[in-house]
Amino acid sequence: MPSETDWVVSPVPCGAGAGLAAGVGVRRLADGESIGYGGRFTCDRATRVGVVAAGYADGYPRHAVDGTPVAIGDQPSRIIGRVSMDMLTVDLTDLPDVQLGDKVELWGNRVLANDVAQHCGTIAYELFTRITARVARSYR
Repeated sequence: MPSETDWVVSPVPCGAGAGLAAGVGVRRLADGESIGYGGRFTCDRATRVGVVAAGYADGYPRHAVDGTPVAIGDQPSRIIGRVSMDMLTVDLTDLPDVQLGDKVELWGNRVLANDVAQHCGTIAYELFTRITARVARSYR
């Protein structure tokens, strides 16, 4: 098992269109450290950060603000830092049982697309129509 002091990234199929992605990295940051392009988010306490295999190339909104909701397993969390092309980062500080590979819900049963859309200044339909071709689709 990799240590939480190193970033760990592995190829994981992204399911952003289905509202799911996989956690592929975990790291602890100290109070005052920044994360995301331009250091947009600065930790106000020691923070456990998860890296999620989904980004704007999958259709997730690049302009999602800090605090945009996600769920890891059954537990609520939030995006911290700027969404990048292939990854986004989430706050795991208060989720000690979350581990690498846990599923992250970007929207779905626990995280309403309307709530994500509100944080992004748009509507849920725009979230759905921006899902890109590189995201695997499953129809039931």
